[in-house]
Amino acid sequence: QVQLAESGGGLVQAGGSLRLSCAASGRTFSIYGMGWFRQAPGKERVFIAAINWNTGRPNYADSVKGRFTISRDNAKNTAYLQMNSLSPEDTAVYYCATQRPSGGYDYWGQGTQVTVSS
Repeated sequence: QVQLAESGGGLVQAGGSLRLSCAASGRTFSIYGMGWFRQAPGKERVFIAAINWNTGRPNYADSVKGRFTISRDNAKNTAYLQMNSLSPEDTAVYYCATQRPSGGYDYWGQGTQVTVSS
């Protein structure tokens, strides 16, 4: 199994930035990729970004392209999500999850709250 722990959430003003971290432990050698998702109040959880653990190739949802950057540090078994130009619409609980080669996601973190004030 893989355990994931997100951190870095908080309260920020519109236009500000935050960097989220997702630290993996356990069977980290089995990680194929890592994804970030978010869930706003009353809405479904949606995909934000993903990164291939070996190649570092990223993939983004259209809603965050140009504002968010996903990266990873293999030595630290940690994925990051740099979020810039935040707006109140970005307010949500952000989750990271390990990606399977098939494209699905299996292990999830507990989530970290991001609140953007106007």
